[in-house]
Amino acid sequence: MDLENQKRVKEFTEEFGAENVVVILGAAEGEAAGLAAETVTAGDPTYAGPLAGVQLGLRVYHICEPEVKAKVDSQVYEEQISMMEMVLDVDNIVKEMKSIRDQYCKF
Repeated sequence: MDLENQKRVKEFTEEFGAENVVVILGAAEGEAAGLAAETVTAGDPTYAGPLAGVQLGLRVYHICEPEVKAKVDSQVYEEQISMMEMVLDVDNIVKEMKSIRDQYCKF
């Protein structure tokens, strides 16, 4: 997750409260999604950005996870995400995201 997005997530969390923020990721690989998820839950593991050492514990999901997919308008999902979903290892992404939530999410 780039430094600007870390800054935005931190600002939104300060403004709205961690219990009111959910982060939806769209990374193409489980490892990349996991790294971004870890950043918004346990803090930036590279210790380079605004979330270095900041444990927000936010709820974080990938757009292709079933619980998120079920909340998105099916036509919008089909137009915007379904092509990407066909080439992703969704099972790996779901596994990675669940692991991060189980370890670090507070809400």
